[in-house]
Amino acid sequence: MNIFILGAIAIIAYILQIFLGMKQIKNFNSVYIRMKRKGKVAIGRRPGKIASGTILLLGVDHTGLIKDAEMMQGTSIFARFKPRPQFVGLDIHHLTEAPMLMKENKLTRQAAANAQKIYLEVEQGNHREEAPVSPIFNIGNQLSLMKGTIQAKLTKRSV
Repeated sequence: MNIFILGAIAIIAYILQIFLGMKQIKNFNSVYIRMKRKGKVAIGRRPGKIASGTILLLGVDHTGLIKDAEMMQGTSIFARFKPRPQFVGLDIHHLTEAPMLMKENKLTRQAAANAQKIYLEVEQGNHREEAPVSPIFNIGNQLSLMKGTIQAKLTKRSV
């Protein structure tokens, strides 16, 4: 097969992935904004690199009761948010102790625990969001560290 045809297929697939990824982000933003207009939103996530990833959005009132819940779970860019009415009416302070949570899959339980943990930290004023480091930035950091180490060794030998 011609290399140009393979290249064109790869470029088209990449553009399609970008487009569908943007639609997924738009779906997240619309659900988040809709919930945010009603009150606080607790976001629980259980990222997945190989396995399925999960994002749980919980609309919480001023007393801590969950008024709205939607979850996106899947490995592909076709995953969308779906209502999760079983969370409605629960107190987020006691979410991980709820008997209904034991009926959910492991990823949902982890996302719910993450949402509760972050909500409680924010409520107490102790939450600090740690920005994830991109793999490219991480490689850059590693190269900078290696360069500094090599330069330090070279300057010690030349002295």
